[in-house]
Amino acid sequence: MTELRLFYATNRNHLGKDRWRPDGYGKKFSDDGVENLRFGRLTLEADESKMARYLDKDCETMGQGDGEGLIKYLSKCAESADIVAYREKINRSVAEDQQENIKLGSQAAFADLQAIMFKNTDVLIYIHGFNVSWVDAVGSALSLQEMLNHCPEGDPKQHVQVVLFSWPSDGMALPFVSYKSDRSEAAGSGNAVGRGILKVRDFLASLRRADEQLCKQDLHLLCHSMGNYLLQNALERCDAFTPGNALPRLFEHIFLCSPDVDDTALEEGQPLGRLHELARSVSVYHNRGDAALVVSDYTKGNPDRLGSNGPARPTLVHNKVHQIDCTSIVKGLVEHSYYLVGNVNADIRMSIDGMQHDDLRRHRNRVGVMGNQWEMRST
Repeated sequence: MTELRLFYATNRNHLGKDRWRPDGYGKKFSDDGVENLRFGRLTLEADESKMARYLDKDCETMGQGDGEGLIKYLSKCAESADIVAYREKINRSVAEDQQENIKLGSQAAFADLQAIMFKNTDVLIYIHGFNVSWVDAVGSALSLQEMLNHCPEGDPKQHVQVVLFSWPSDGMALPFVSYKSDRSEAAGSGNAVGRGILKVRDFLASLRRADEQLCKQDLHLLCHSMGNYLLQNALERCDAFTPGNALPRLFEHIFLCSPDVDDTALEEGQPLGRLHELARSVSVYHNRGDAALVVSDYTKGNPDRLGSNGPARPTLVHNKVHQIDCTSIVKGLVEHSYYLVGNVNADIRMSIDGMQHDDLRRHRNRVGVMGNQWEMRST
């Protein structure tokens, strides 16, 4: 058995009597409000041999590693996770910067993560998608963490620590009611994510003001499915509380995986049109055979999805946005969560390691003449 560790932030309601040592988190917003963020960490025990079956699996055209299959096992392990929320001392009726002797859970979490980053470790913030319970969110985040850290193409000296942001996706698998409910809750959770991003900005600014030694590691962000809609709403919050004309560049890479947002969302003047300001590079992974997004299109009355065909008008998105078509290798094997499998996951890891988009070691070919459009290949 091995111990797995995960950091998290959530605006879900806690389960159990003790909010600082909860039994888990539920499908409603925190009792302290939609924007209330609880920061914490958890550990769980997992069987290395069982994980290895998924991490080493040959997934045909997708390559090595079945992180989607690993989710079910790790979600089961998450049912008995040891969860510790960072304690806070705060008066929510008074602005944080006006309180003396305030104690913020975010500051304690960031300090612990900073210590980990000094050990050659990048941090990847992960926002899950539609219809995901708390234990499934934990299982997905840990699966992503394990896949990235066991990637055959990864730099063995570089590690990745995933930080889960879990919003109250209801996890009930009711196709129509759940989708509408989750979309409303994703929009409401956008402000909470925006608030978290601003907390990261302020923490980094405080380190620079104090002239503290920096770890020289990177922050990244990965959003899956409806998690991209949540990010879309978070940008509004960031913009409202950012002085000047540009958003702070906090992330090295932002990965939009199977994004359940309009296919025009990245164009100037659209909800994600300024996303490139937050990062050095943005990667959009899409699949024309994504059945989940087809359902979003036709049964929910949404326009074409970014995660199906990529940007509707590729020439109108910023040149920092790279579009990666995964259709040719997915082939119905993993329609919606292919970012957790084989060569697509490896491609994400190569970006985290600082590999250039046109590096020949990547399993992708350039398409078109723009220079930022790619197609994944199996070998």
